[in-house]
Amino acid sequence: MSDRVNLEKVVFGFFVLLAATLNFGFFLGDLDRPELHNVYELFAAVVVNLIATVLKFGDRTQIGAVHLATSLVADLQLIAASLTWAYAAYISSEGLTAGATASMVSLSGGALLANLVSVVLLVVETVSFQRH
Repeated sequence: MSDRVNLEKVVFGFFVLLAATLNFGFFLGDLDRPELHNVYELFAAVVVNLIATVLKFGDRTQIGAVHLATSLVADLQLIAASLTWAYAAYISSEGLTAGATASMVSLSGGALLANLVSVVLLVVETVSFQRH
């Protein structure tokens, strides 16, 4: 057994956790108050989730497939949240209403759940790896 740190696993874990924390930061706050949900944080969550997804493509194990599935779900939810924001902010005559904000935050909540599943998988994978 090697005592060296696997840099690939560190980078992978970093992006999985960063995706979850950025998404959590955007999600946190009253559901219908746009000023509590920073659009730049949503954008960062989308970008980091997409990077995490790319990092998950190389893993050919069963747990790797589930990691990829959770990441794809989070990507879809966050992209939908971004499109909801863009529609409300730039296309809709009503602007960023409480209803649009609630939809956007709810979609990011679904992504957050997928991110949390991914974090749990990462922890389970790490703990089971230590036992081998």
